Amino acid sequence: MSNIDDMNLGPEEVVRYLRTHPEFFEDHADMLTEIQVPHPHGGGAIPISQRQIAALRDKNRVLQEKLAELIRFGEENDAIADKMHRLAVLLLTFKRLSDLVHDLNFDLRENFSVPHTVLRLWNVTSEDSALPEFSPTSADIHAVAESLVHPYCGTHIMDEIHHWFGEDATRLRSFAMVALRTQKTIGLLVMGSEDQQRFYPEMGTVYLTRLSELVSAALGRLAAPAHTEETNQHDQR
Repeated sequence: MSNIDDMNLGPEEVVRYLRTHPEFFEDHADMLTEIQVPHPHGGGAIPISQRQIAALRDKNRVLQEKLAELIRFGEENDAIADKMHRLAVLLLTFKRLSDLVHDLNFDLRENFSVPHTVLRLWNVTSEDSALPEFSPTSADIHAVAESLVHPYCGTHIMDEIHHWFGEDATRLRSFAMVALRTQKTIGLLVMGSEDQQRFYPEMGTVYLTRLSELVSAALGRLAAPAHTEETNQHDQR
């Protein structure tokens, strides 16, 4: 029978001994009820068996909190997915680009809590070409849109884009940008918020990508591709 009687061992030696002699507590089972250890939450000493129970309760509480967090995230994602579905259905109903732009801005504001939205289009034509969305845009803007493989979220945007928001621009602290594409890049959708944490670099962009695809497809139905010559003239303005 292994024992450590009359041994002067330090903590590391004791730990090593117990790991290499698991039968120790079988031979000294009564010690499990005699050993007192500090309570994990204060309040004196408790038997080691109660300490194990307390540790299991703490672990269970952490797991319950994680589960609750996952359920909350799932419910939030379900709610967003439902809103995206309703937006997709809405975008299928428009016959005029001006109606699409108006209701898109309204839906993003009321259902997605995006208070400020601007849209600029190029490489396409429409009977609603007098809309602000067709205002001239620089080659730098086109380059930015072309470079957006994924949506951008953050606090910095070009001055030209900043001016699109008009008087509201001075209050905006974070932005999300998505490129709009059909056969080629046709525009840029920019969303702004007064909350600096509304759009942050590390946030997920799955739904922003879907928004880009939905709006691009809807625009593709209502706007015709611009002729090359017209596009070049538009870029040079």
